[in-house]
Amino acid sequence: MLSPTGAEAGADADAVKEPARRPASPSRRGIGVPRAGLRHLSLAGVLVVLVAVGAFTRPEQFLTADNLQLILTQSSVIGVVTVGVTFVIIGGGIDLSVGAIVALASVWATTVATQEFGLGGVLLCALAVGLGCGLVNGVLIAYGPMVPFIATLAMLASARGLALLISDGKTQVVTVPSVLDLGVSDSYVLGVPPLVLVFAAVAVLGWLVLGRTTFGRRTVAVGGNAEASRLAGIAVRRQRLLLYLLSGLCCGIAAFMLIVLTGSGQNTNGNLYELDAIAAAIIGGTLLSGGRGTITGSVLGVLVFTTITNLFALNNLQTDVQQIAKGAIIVAAVLVQKGRKSP
Repeated sequence: MLSPTGAEAGADADAVKEPARRPASPSRRGIGVPRAGLRHLSLAGVLVVLVAVGAFTRPEQFLTADNLQLILTQSSVIGVVTVGVTFVIIGGGIDLSVGAIVALASVWATTVATQEFGLGGVLLCALAVGLGCGLVNGVLIAYGPMVPFIATLAMLASARGLALLISDGKTQVVTVPSVLDLGVSDSYVLGVPPLVLVFAAVAVLGWLVLGRTTFGRRTVAVGGNAEASRLAGIAVRRQRLLLYLLSGLCCGIAAFMLIVLTGSGQNTNGNLYELDAIAAAIIGGTLLSGGRGTITGSVLGVLVFTTITNLFALNNLQTDVQQIAKGAIIVAAVLVQKGRKSP
């Protein structure tokens, strides 16, 4: 039998190597980035539509500087909580206790004993309570036998109960002038309330940490596939613990912001914050199964929800209608996610 010529051999070799030179499929080229950008543009478009509706239905009220400041201020507290919740969900967890942690931190930080230490005492106490609750959640979930749903549900009940016990069901009025001064118009920076600046700072830091640091990449990896992350050398348990500590820290910051905003601490503070934060993260593109999400999307989700609530209030619509609308938005967002994941 004649041996193949050099040209024929080269052709055979090229034929063998051809599969290796095939271009990667679109799903391997980072198609998630364009999708995230498209979702952000869509949410921005929704905001524009909502602003147009407000300008058409209540032009003398909606477009005023005071109302726009109100929308941003109301977005700030729940927005900070949403940043922490977004990290937890991307990491494959869930946190149902954020609202109760905010209530407990606000109550503990406004006791008479705490207020004797001034602004620093109130702030540090709120942060310490948030971190403490986050630590308990993290230990139970990362190193204990509990799944996130059960552990954070138990924290929700315990924190609410402890907040009620400390406050005795009463409103605790803040008497520290330096704390109250942060909520008055004289403290605004170029017309922007300090609480909005805090929210912006937390959101920017969250965006940088998630997208530009090893911690962020590990969070996405653990949420996408915990076992593969463990085999790759990532300390999965420690990562989960840190995520719940981060969520608790955000709750502590939000509690202090709420104290500044209301001038008081109450055991009813943060009511349904867990649902609002999770909903904002979902419509912002964060997968409930973990492994994907953006801080930008979550921030836009918060602004959409807050603007809707403001529009309903200006148009004298009932609270039950607001809740129904929020539920419909959540269902629509989840259905969109399911549709995009299907082949």
